[in-house]
Amino acid sequence: MIRRARVLPVLVLAPLLLTACGSEKAGHPGPSGTASAAAPAADPPTGELASRAQAMGVAPELVYVTEAPGFTLAQQSVGVLGDDGFSATWVDGDTNALLRLAVDRGTLTTDTCPEQPVGDMSGEHTTCERDGGAWYRTGAGRHEYALSEQGHVVRVSAETDAVPRDVLRAAALAAHRPDAAETDRLLPSAEPAPTTPVERGDLPPFGDGAPDSRVDVGG
Repeated sequence: MIRRARVLPVLVLAPLLLTACGSEKAGHPGPSGTASAAAPAADPPTGELASRAQAMGVAPELVYVTEAPGFTLAQQSVGVLGDDGFSATWVDGDTNALLRLAVDRGTLTTDTCPEQPVGDMSGEHTTCERDGGAWYRTGAGRHEYALSEQGHVVRVSAETDAVPRDVLRAAALAAHRPDAAETDRLLPSAEPAPTTPVERGDLPPFGDGAPDSRVDVGG
């Protein structure tokens, strides 16, 4: 007995072909490892990062964190920069050298780079040198690596004789938006710290609670 091969109708076959051909979505690597389209822009920060940053008065998208060998975050340095920018400082435990991260709104171009002081030291001459996708800037005894992002600039600066250029560059390139664990270490909680009532020793346990101001014998 001869079996006849079943032929799928064109209307059924077409969607299957389209599904097979479209399984490689835009933005995902193809067989060659290259993306077929640019990845979408990152969504604005939400959740714990957003609530903690907003409680400080900092725009969540301007919160960054970095790292450098031997440097530890100085928790008390974390704060607001300008209107809603962000800044924090890391300290070398051996040399006490300071590494400052600052993120604020704005841009940095060939024309505007020399006009913007290094480390907020106004009135000082600033030199700018292109280093890959970043700017290397010097002035007022300090040096800085600055990276222009979408609508803001990420800067990592230090005293020139305290932190080598290669360490500064590595710290700047390592700057990124914090994950959940880094957010917990970097930003204070959005919830107010609980307060414990202060007990006064001169309040009697009876009556209207007025202070006991009686004078002892002899005094």
